[in-house]
Amino acid sequence: MNKSIYLDYNATTPVDPIVLETMLPYFNEKFGNAASRTHSFGWIADEAVELAREQVATFIGAGKNEIVFTSGATESLNLALKGVAEAYKSKGNHIVTLATEHKAVLDTCKHMESLGASITYLPVDKNGLPDLEILSDSITENTVLFCGMMANNETGVLLPVREIAKIVHEKNCLFLSDTTQACGKIPVDVNEEGIDILCISSHKMYGPKGTGAIYLRRRDPRVHIKAQQDGGEHEGGRRSGTLNVPGIVGFGKACELTRLNLPEENNRIKSLRDRLENHLLKLGNISINGAGSERLPNTSNLIFHGRRSETTIRTLNTLALATGSACSSAIPKPSHVLLQMGLTEEEASSSIRISLGKFTSMDEINETIEIISNYLN
Repeated sequence: MNKSIYLDYNATTPVDPIVLETMLPYFNEKFGNAASRTHSFGWIADEAVELAREQVATFIGAGKNEIVFTSGATESLNLALKGVAEAYKSKGNHIVTLATEHKAVLDTCKHMESLGASITYLPVDKNGLPDLEILSDSITENTVLFCGMMANNETGVLLPVREIAKIVHEKNCLFLSDTTQACGKIPVDVNEEGIDILCISSHKMYGPKGTGAIYLRRRDPRVHIKAQQDGGEHEGGRRSGTLNVPGIVGFGKACELTRLNLPEENNRIKSLRDRLENHLLKLGNISINGAGSERLPNTSNLIFHGRRSETTIRTLNTLALATGSACSSAIPKPSHVLLQMGLTEEEASSSIRISLGKFTSMDEINETIEIISNYLN
């Protein structure tokens, strides 16, 4: 059996060897609890956490005191949505989001609805983008938050974040952006983009799993949030729990490495993605979902017309492919993202996501083109 070619970098990434090397001492040699302030073991761990906090902050253009470490983007999104709703309940109980958001947002919103929150789910067009006039009209005096992901995890479609931020702020509302897929693939700066709350995950950018962060703006406006987890007043009382020091160290290092290499790596990966798409489109009976929008440079969501995605993935078993979000891959139904974009159930059930990364090579792309060509011919 041929060695598999990994084409699912939007699901997760391998830990960069330099990141792993940076983490290793904090499992045994430097194993202290960062909250232990009475001896050197704790001090060393705390210093490592604060360095990582600075690295994450620099990566997104924030201040280090605006970063709160979590277990990943799902926890960050839960904390953001629930914590902001609770902190601003005197203003209102209305949240606006997109129908194409990740399940970490949609499922959290559904839960909040069951507790009395009012949620508006905005539709998108065939290119995965909301109507900005409708978005503006949906924000009322009772709206406390708009939530929109910078880059869709299934299609790679990019939101016009700066335009949205302007609308949201004119309406005296907070802007939360899930940048789980964007960070590490495109430049993200919270001040340039106008983001008030940002969620990010380490394992999407060559860091370890089980580590993430939430960015909370401290001025213009200052974001208030109610902790959703009690027991120790860690992270300034915003997220209690013993910090995962090795994971946080790896996360910080991954941010630093990505920041230094992003422009060059983006160009390389985009050229590979474009080569793949151009060759596959020539085969016929393939089209690109979200082709009319600006997209992440590494992501292709393709309809293999007339071929069920389950059959395609099973047949192309030397290629690591996906039908959509890894968090929803166990659910045997068409992608909610693609259905919201107007695809038929048949089209959505014939779509495959291909996502490239820093370890994808030209040889792998050429082999992928050959394998898919043989499959379709």
